[in-house]
Amino acid sequence: MKFIKGLLSLLVLLPFLGGIALGGGWLWFQNEIAKPGPSTGQVVFAVQPGETLTSVAARLEQDGLVTDDRLVRLKARLDGSELAIKTGEYILEPRASIVDIIDIMIEGKSVLYKITLPEGRTTAQLLKIIEEDPVLEGALPTEEVAEGTLLPDTYLFQRGTSRADLIARMQDAQDKVLDELWPQRAEGLPISTPEEAIILASVVEKETGIASERPQIAGLFTTRLKRGMRLESDPTIIYGISKGEPLYNRRGERRTLYRSEIDRKTDWNTYQIDGLPKTPICNPGRDAIAAVLNPDETGHIFFVADGKGGHLFARTLAEHNRNVAAYRKYEREEIQRERSGE
Repeated sequence: MKFIKGLLSLLVLLPFLGGIALGGGWLWFQNEIAKPGPSTGQVVFAVQPGETLTSVAARLEQDGLVTDDRLVRLKARLDGSELAIKTGEYILEPRASIVDIIDIMIEGKSVLYKITLPEGRTTAQLLKIIEEDPVLEGALPTEEVAEGTLLPDTYLFQRGTSRADLIARMQDAQDKVLDELWPQRAEGLPISTPEEAIILASVVEKETGIASERPQIAGLFTTRLKRGMRLESDPTIIYGISKGEPLYNRRGERRTLYRSEIDRKTDWNTYQIDGLPKTPICNPGRDAIAAVLNPDETGHIFFVADGKGGHLFARTLAEHNRNVAAYRKYEREEIQRERSGE
C-alpha cells in the first residue's frame, strides 16, 4: 500500500517537475536569443532573393554573427517570422542579438543606395547614368524610353533593384506630378494637354538653371504663344541638330550655334516653326512643370543672358536692345579683365 501511494505521489509530481524544467528551458532560450551576439564590428549582411531562413541562419553563424544557427531557426519558427524575412542588405551593429537581427530583417530596414538624375538631361543622358550605376541590376529596357517621360530627382533604392524598375518608377513619378499639378493649372494657358505641358517645361528647363527664373521664363513663353509669336529658343535648335548633346568645333571645343543652324528648319527649331517643338527636348523637373502650369504674368516677351548665370527680361524690343547692349558691354569688360590678369 505504501508503494502504491508513493507511486501516485511521483506521478503527480512528474508534471510539476516537467513544468519547472520546461519553464527553465524557455527562460534559457529567451536569454540566449536576447543576449549580445559575438560580432565585434558593424557588418553589412545581405539576404538574397529567394533565400530560405535555413540558409540565412547558416550564413549568420558562418560569418560569426550568431553562435548557433539553430537558435535563429527556432526563434523564427516559434514567432511565425520564418517567412517574413525580407530580401535586402542590412547593417548589423556590433554585438547584435538574434532578436535584433531578425527584427531588422522582418522590418526590411535594409541599406539604401541613391542615384541622382539631374533636371534638364535628355532621356539618353539619364539612361547612361542609370546604366553606369554599379549597384542597379539588369539591362536597360529593350523598348524605347520616350523623351521627356522621366522625372529627374534623387531616388533611393535597395540592392537588387533593376534598371527597368527604376525607369518605371521615374515614369510613374512624372505621372503623379502631372496628376497633382494639371488640375491646378492657371486658366487660359496656350497648352491643352499634359503632354504639351511637358514639352514647354522641357524648353523652360533648358533655358535656365536658376529656380527663381523658371516662372518668369515660363510666363515669357506663355505670352509669346498667346500672341502667336515663335518661342525662338536656342536649346530647341540644338536638340534638332544633336538630340541635346553639346556642339563642338573641329578643335573639339564647345561652340555656339552657326547662322546656318539657326536658319535650318527642323521639327524642334522654334526659330523656324510655330508653336511647340515636336517632342520634349529634355526631362523637366517638378519645378519647371509647375512653372509652366502657373507662370508669372509679367508681360515679358524678350530675354537675354546677363553674363552672370541669369537673364535680363524685357517687354519691348527697345528695352531688349538695351539689355543686349548691356550684355555685350559686360562681355567686353570681362575679356579685358582676363587679358589684364585681374
